[in-house]
Amino acid sequence: MAPIRVALIGLSCSGKSVVSWASIAHLPYLLSARGQSKFKLVALLNSSVDAAQKSIAHFKLPSDTKAYGSPDDLAADPDVDLVVCCTRVDTHADLVRPSVAAGKSVYVEWPLARTPKEAEELVELARKSGSKTVVGLQGRVSPLTGKVKELLEEGKIGKVLSSQVQAYVGVTSMGMPAGFGYFFDRKVGGNLFTIEFGHAIDMVEYLLGEPTGTTAHFQLQHPTMNLFNPVDPMSPVPAVKSDVPDLIVVTGTLPSSSYVADNATLQLRLDHGQPFPGDPLHTWTIVGEKGQIRCVSTGAQTLQMLVGEKPPTIQLYEYPAMPGPPGTKVEAEDVEWKWEAWQEEVPVTARNIGSLYEAFAEGAGYPTFEDAVKRQGQLDDMWKDWKA
Repeated sequence: MAPIRVALIGLSCSGKSVVSWASIAHLPYLLSARGQSKFKLVALLNSSVDAAQKSIAHFKLPSDTKAYGSPDDLAADPDVDLVVCCTRVDTHADLVRPSVAAGKSVYVEWPLARTPKEAEELVELARKSGSKTVVGLQGRVSPLTGKVKELLEEGKIGKVLSSQVQAYVGVTSMGMPAGFGYFFDRKVGGNLFTIEFGHAIDMVEYLLGEPTGTTAHFQLQHPTMNLFNPVDPMSPVPAVKSDVPDLIVVTGTLPSSSYVADNATLQLRLDHGQPFPGDPLHTWTIVGEKGQIRCVSTGAQTLQMLVGEKPPTIQLYEYPAMPGPPGTKVEAEDVEWKWEAWQEEVPVTARNIGSLYEAFAEGAGYPTFEDAVKRQGQLDDMWKDWKA
């Protein structure tokens, strides 16, 4: 079977970028032996042809890699099968719309678009053109997610009675790198709520279901956010005003299922600040009739990243049949989860992304634009009436 021919939007070598998600999360898989057995990177689309050519040279891509500066020109290329967009959220729709209309397969990082309306328009366009779509909700294909699902389906903790997520972004008094200043401008569409909280709630609801009776509480604790130059932290950078909530608390009732009890409670809390010393950045607890599952990350505010000096952990606590005498030591069991061999050959940031590519190549098991519209609509309903 011939490799799927890929065009990558947003593979930047510009010093203006804090981080190029395309370079750290997509390129390693696409250039790996595993990736090249199924995909072939044939084109780049950047802000100009010259910028694309510079990236081709910088990343030492083959000399026949095509350079584009126009979304329309890329869409007209018959030698591109899959267009992958890794740019800032407010550019997504304009960059991929021509390729969706042309019927190409299109993968867009999460969030799909700046607003639910833009996302819905892309879905409708894909339906008309027959475009196959992928959205980067990578937590769904994480091996950690798979292991938790396995524990739930095996009935290790009985039916789920409640689930809680507590996460911190870990921002210090220095604030955020200057390149992330747009995170505090709600109209851009990419921020703490839509990105970090969006990933967190999608991972939970993928396993436990969509809650009803949802209530959301938002607070803007830091209406002015400090920024710093990551290259020269002592160089002054103007602070920015924020209209994005930096404390988010959501509760709801989970739907009953084969492993979720009636009226089970869901609670998620995401704070822009730091955890108490010694506490992890992210803790996800699932309480059941017979025990508990706890997932912990010390290196990232969301579990789908799976980064840090110590990988996220899963622990299983099965309640003892009979309580012991006072002072009896009770321990939880560490549950092993692991990467596949091919995933260990690429950086951690590229492993779940690689799994999305793998699922697309196999033709099933990946989230689509329709999934993105559902999640963006849910988030929008939570905060549409909130004002900073």
